[in-house]
Amino acid sequence: FWLKPFGLGSTLSGHLELVALTYPSKGKMKINIANPTTGCQKVFEIDDDKKLLPFFDKRMSTEVSGDTLGDEFKGYMFRIAGGNDKQGFPMKQGILCNHRVRLLFKKGMSCYRERRKGCRKRKSVRGCVVGPDLATLSLVLIKKGAEEIPGLTDDNKPRRLGPKRASNIRKLFALEKKDDVRNFVVRRDTGKRKKAPKIQRLVTPAMLQRKRFFRSQTRARMVLGKKLKADYSKRLVEFRQEQKELRAAEVAKKKKEKKVKA
Repeated sequence: FWLKPFGLGSTLSGHLELVALTYPSKGKMKINIANPTTGCQKVFEIDDDKKLLPFFDKRMSTEVSGDTLGDEFKGYMFRIAGGNDKQGFPMKQGILCNHRVRLLFKKGMSCYRERRKGCRKRKSVRGCVVGPDLATLSLVLIKKGAEEIPGLTDDNKPRRLGPKRASNIRKLFALEKKDDVRNFVVRRDTGKRKKAPKIQRLVTPAMLQRKRFFRSQTRARMVLGKKLKADYSKRLVEFRQEQKELRAAEVAKKKKEKKVKA
């Protein structure tokens, strides 16, 4: 690629020209920004590659300022969450390159869902380094700027589903131990009736009784094991005494026979 000479006074502009020449324009890029605080997300189309230069060569989970995206993003900070290239292959964390690679996936790895137990599969994924070949870049808002962004920071969407675990429900509503969690579970309207999730780790009388029953079973097994061990030890002592007496009787019988022969 061709480089323009630049002096010390224009170091930043020369660096931007260098990056722009290194990464030629590849069309529009969509930026999907999610706001975890409000539950909103919005897609922006960026035509100018110069606005995206601060994101290039950055890895996933890196925090980047959004000042170059436009005046409305002044003071905003974003975290790179992922993206897809032009062919739809997703970015995978830990692959330190800006192109596609073929990896052998197994259960538990991201970008892969196991179809059969123990099955592994070789798939193509995009590296975690941002480049101009991406079609979509996913960002998460971590710091809000001075101006409001319509559809992203001015609205507040409630969560469709509430917490399911009993301790999380207590934490959400600041409940005490004596309060019944079942009266505070978040229900969602499905039209004909309201549905409530099954509360996980809920302490009920039936669960406590089951716990006591299991403990009593364990205690009974321990007592029985001790009794059987004591009986075995007692019988082992008796058996050894019997064997000792039998050997003594045999020895005495042999001595008597020797005396008779003599």
